[in-house]
Amino acid sequence: MESGLGRILAKTAKAGRKDLTGDCAATLIVSRLTNCLGSGVRPVLDYDFDESIGYWLTVTTQRYHRAFNDALVPYGITFRQSQVLGWLALEGELSQAELAGKMMIEPPTLVRILDRMERDGLIRRRPCPADRRRKLIGATAKSKPVWAKIVDCAKGIRAQATAGLTDRQQATLKKLLGRVHENLLLQPPAELSDR
Repeated sequence: MESGLGRILAKTAKAGRKDLTGDCAATLIVSRLTNCLGSGVRPVLDYDFDESIGYWLTVTTQRYHRAFNDALVPYGITFRQSQVLGWLALEGELSQAELAGKMMIEPPTLVRILDRMERDGLIRRRPCPADRRRKLIGATAKSKPVWAKIVDCAKGIRAQATAGLTDRQQATLKKLLGRVHENLLLQPPAELSDR
């Protein structure tokens, strides 16, 4: 039954049903589980999502991003704008191509985000001195108060996400996630398997 629930949760998440929360989500999950189990029909694609590290990383990341986006909405900031400023805070100036890669979005999608941010005075674009075809993106002084709001929201979401975890558990979690990250950087993809 647990793996069936995992499949239903994955389908719900994959369908992008971010509007489903609380009782509404529970009702949909129970309905799908009842239909699936009650009819005696097994899903065509079988996978034990409950045991998948990749599944839990993905759904947790999605939920974290949704919570963060919800916290930013009252300030008129989008999650993608926070990503732009976050990468610029972490790395300094970046080309549009580098920024799109780090954000895992297509360059045309990024252009629309950057256009709005430039219009609002949060970022500036300038030609790269070494290659005038490339545009470098940098944060402006006007972005500092927006960045402060983003950081406050991030701290609030971090507190919510780690509620009930001791300092030691949080340190262990960071260490384990760091290890997973390193493993994915070091091992060739052919040797990887979802555990």
